[in-house]
Amino acid sequence: MSIYDMSKEELELYSYKDLTNMLLKEKGAMNTADLFKEITKLLELSSSVFENKIGDYYTTLTNDKHFIMLDDGKWDLRENHTSDKVVIINDSEEEEEEEEEDELSENKDDEDSSDDEDNTDDYDSSRSDDDFDDSDDDLKDLVILDEDELELEE
Repeated sequence: MSIYDMSKEELELYSYKDLTNMLLKEKGAMNTADLFKEITKLLELSSSVFENKIGDYYTTLTNDKHFIMLDDGKWDLRENHTSDKVVIINDSEEEEEEEEEDELSENKDDEDSSDDEDNTDDYDSSRSDDDFDDSDDDLKDLVILDEDELELEE
């Protein structure tokens, strides 16, 4: 039975979610405002009800797993859409792009380093933080004391 063939009394027995489900089955994907306008028209509700409850209606659709919002902002039944789409990332293309970027940055570094040769500073700006040796040279003079030795020094 079509939703449009039902009486107002029959429609009032259904929740907004149920009515939305029936509308989407009959008419297909619709945006939030059109769906709720259609429901208020079927239930013969005033425009103030539409204005006051449209936010709650949107929240209901968002939280219900039976409905899905499509890319164009329209709602549809989740059962009408499969999630078997697989995104295949072509790693070789990404690697090629990264290699090109690396080559560009190396060429830029080479140009920068030739400019730096004229500079008499000891600081080498072409070196990154990763180039520095993080050995324990700073800690070689560090001595570990136990509690008894600490008390003796005081």
